[in-house]
Amino acid sequence: MKITVSQLANTFQGHFSDFCPFPPATDRSAYQALPADLQAQIIQDGEAYLNYAYPALPATDFMIFRRTGNRSYFESKYFRKRHVLSTLVLAECVEYQGRFLDDIINGIFSICEESAWQIPAHNTYVRGMPQAILPDHSAPILDLFACETGALMACVAYFLGDALERFSPFLTKRIYHELDMRILQPYLNEHFWWMGRGDEPMNNWTTWCTQNTVIAAFLSPISVEKKQQILSKAAGSCDYFLKDYGDDGCCDEGAQYYRRAGLTLFQTLDIFNQITGGHFQPLFEETKIRNIAAYILNVHVHDKYYFNFADCSAVPGRCGVAEYLFGKATAQPDLSYFAAKDFQASGGLLYKDEMSQINLYTRAQTIFHHSRVMAEDTSAPIIHQDIFYSSVGLWIAHGHEFALAVKAGDNDDNHNHNDAGSFILYKNGNPVFIDIGVESYTQKTFSAERYEIWTMQSGYHNLPTIYGADQQAGANFRATQVTTQPDASHPQISMELITAYPDMPEIFAHADTPDHLSYVRRISLDKEKGIVTLLDKTNANDIVLNFITYHKPVYQGENKLLIGDCHIEFDGADYLKTETLPITDDRLREAWDHDLYRIRLRMTGPSFTLTAL
Repeated sequence: MKITVSQLANTFQGHFSDFCPFPPATDRSAYQALPADLQAQIIQDGEAYLNYAYPALPATDFMIFRRTGNRSYFESKYFRKRHVLSTLVLAECVEYQGRFLDDIINGIFSICEESAWQIPAHNTYVRGMPQAILPDHSAPILDLFACETGALMACVAYFLGDALERFSPFLTKRIYHELDMRILQPYLNEHFWWMGRGDEPMNNWTTWCTQNTVIAAFLSPISVEKKQQILSKAAGSCDYFLKDYGDDGCCDEGAQYYRRAGLTLFQTLDIFNQITGGHFQPLFEETKIRNIAAYILNVHVHDKYYFNFADCSAVPGRCGVAEYLFGKATAQPDLSYFAAKDFQASGGLLYKDEMSQINLYTRAQTIFHHSRVMAEDTSAPIIHQDIFYSSVGLWIAHGHEFALAVKAGDNDDNHNHNDAGSFILYKNGNPVFIDIGVESYTQKTFSAERYEIWTMQSGYHNLPTIYGADQQAGANFRATQVTTQPDASHPQISMELITAYPDMPEIFAHADTPDHLSYVRRISLDKEKGIVTLLDKTNANDIVLNFITYHKPVYQGENKLLIGDCHIEFDGADYLKTETLPITDDRLREAWDHDLYRIRLRMTGPSFTLTAL
C-alpha cells in the first residue's frame, strides 16, 4: 500500500468532527421520512418485547463452558438480551412516545449489572491459553462481544440520550461510566492480542473489536486527547490486520468471516473518515482495500450459495447495506450492484444473522440506507469473474452451467480445515460436490483436539486418503508446485498434494514402493463443452478417494453416478460405497436442509479421472 492507516492518523492535524453517524431520536423528520412499511415493521418488532423479562446470567451459567464445553447455553441468553435491547431502542426511535422506555431501561440496567461483558469462551488474558472459569470484574477483557456490547450501549445513549436524561440523568451517566471502566480504560491501558504486535498473525477479531471500540469511544464524551490516542491505536491495529492480507485481498476465513473482517475494516475506516472530515479517503483508492472489498462478490456462486472453505458456511447470509456502501466507497459498481441485488433477494432484511441482531450501529445503518438500496435497478444478471487468489491458493472459475473452486493453499488458515487440494462444484447454481462447513462451536473447536472433529478432517473433504493417512494441520502441510492456466474458455489448475500428508516411512519397507511419493491433482473447466475434469496421478498404491455430495448419489454401474442433475463418470477406481452423513447440528442445518453423503472409491492404478457433465 502507498500509505498506511497509521500514517494518515499521524498526519491528521484538524479538529475532530462530532460523530453523528445517524439521526438521533430527537430528529423526528428523519424517522418520519422512513417508508411507512419500514416504520411499521420496526415498531412491530419492538412490540414483541414489551414487558420483556431479561434473563439473568448467574455464575453457574458462566461456568458451564469450562465444565462441559457448551457455548450455546450462556451465549443464547447473552445475545438475546442485546438483540432485544437494540430492537426496543429502534422502535422507540421511530415511535418516540415513551412506550418502550421502561423495557429499554430494564435492558440498560441488566447489561450494566453483568459481572463481565466477555463471553466464557473468550475469558482469558493470553491468546490460546485456557479460559478462567469465572471473570475478574476488576480486570475487564476486551473480546469480540465485550466490544460489541460497548458499541451497543454507546448507541443506546446516542439515539435516546435526551429521552433517558428526561427520565433520569443517572441513566446516561451509568452507561458512560460502564463504557469508561469496561472499554475505554482497558483499551488505552492494556494490550490484547487482537490489537497487533510485531509479526503476530491477526484475524477478524482485529477489525471487529476495533470497529466497535471506535464506535463506543467516539459516541462517548471523551477529551480530544483521548480521541487522538484512540485514533492512533485503532489505526495501528488496522495496519496489523492488513499486513496479513495479500495484495489480492483474499480472506482466508471465508465469506462468513469477511463480514467480520474486511467489512468491519470498511466500517472502521468509514468512521475515521466521518470524524476527520474525509482525511482517510485515500485508503479507499488503494488496490489492496479495493480487492478486500471485492472478495465477497468473487466467492459468490448463485443465490444464497458461496464457495466455502475452512469454518465458513456455504450459506453465510445475504449481503447487507454495508457491502453496498463498501462498493460505493471503493468505486466498484459491480460490487454495489451485487450487494443491492442480494439485499433485495432477502426482502431487505433489517438484520441478516445472529451477530448483526445485536449491533445497533449496523442495524441503524441498514434502516437509513434501506430505501436507497431497495430502489436500485437489479434486473440484470450478476457477472462473476474467474480469479486465482495466490495469497491463499483459492482458484475460482465460472462457466455457463458449472461454478468451480479449488483450495490450493496450506493447512494453516484462520479457522483452518485440512483441505489442501479439495474442490467445490455447483451446476446450474445447485451444489454437487461440497465443503460441509463446521458444526456449532464448542470448547473443542478451538483446542488441541480440533482435528478430532470430523468436519475438520481431509477425509471429509473431496480428497484422497493415502496409505490410510489423511492430511495434517500446519503451514508445512500444503499444496506445492501450483500452476494455473487462466484460459478464458478452458481454465485449469494443477498441484502436488503429497506435501499435505504426513511422512509415511513405513511404506518404504515394501519393495515395490518408490523412493519418492507423488500425488498430482489437475482440475479443469471446459466452458464451451460444459465439462469439468479432475485428473489425479500418483505412484502410491493404496488410495481411497473421498467425495462429499449434497444430493444422494445414484450409482448407475459402469463407473457412472448421478448426483442431482449432474452426470458423473469416473475411470481408474472401483466404487466402494456411499455413506450417509447425518446433519443434526443446528449450525450445519442452516446450510444443508437434509443429510449429506460421502462417496468412497478405491484407485486401481496410477491415474484417476472424474468427469462431470
